Amino acid sequence: MKYRRLRNIGYGVVSFLLVISSVIFLLEYFSNYKTSKTIHPDAPVITRKSIIIKAPAEKVWKVFSDVDHWDAWQKEIVTPKINGAFKPGTSFTWKSNGLTITSTLQTVEINKMAGWSGPAFGAFGIHTWYFTEHNGQTTIRVEESMEGWLVNLLKHQFQSSLDTSIDYWLNSLKIEAEK
Repeated sequence: MKYRRLRNIGYGVVSFLLVISSVIFLLEYFSNYKTSKTIHPDAPVITRKSIIIKAPAEKVWKVFSDVDHWDAWQKEIVTPKINGAFKPGTSFTWKSNGLTITSTLQTVEINKMAGWSGPAFGAFGIHTWYFTEHNGQTTIRVEESMEGWLVNLLKHQFQSSLDTSIDYWLNSLKIEAEK
């Protein structure tokens, strides 16, 4: 009797896990995200941040566009690897906060703007950076939108994490570019 009850519980757990796995698979499989050169203003998670860096745009850009070395100054990023030149259409992979991300550059205007987009599990992000130089200093303005089934489910956690991550990224870039 006890064995049969445990077996039924086991079948129930396995069935539940199969249903959940199937739902997640279908959500991922049928997700359709649109790339663009700017963020999606209707996305459930949006962050806009800026910082002033005491260095010319050319120097800041040199640090920023060297994707393969992001992990030298931005410790939240692990194993970044760009698959070609820093230009539109080039993809790069990186890990951030435990997620492996493959992004594709959508826009590159040297010393002025860069934007990329890419999916991660349950999410799709569009990330745009603007560089404006004035009197030897560079203002960086960053915008990022995130959407997807997991983002909708955990909107507040994604918003908080993204805000913290972008602040860290900007401060790290500032420290590195001002050396």
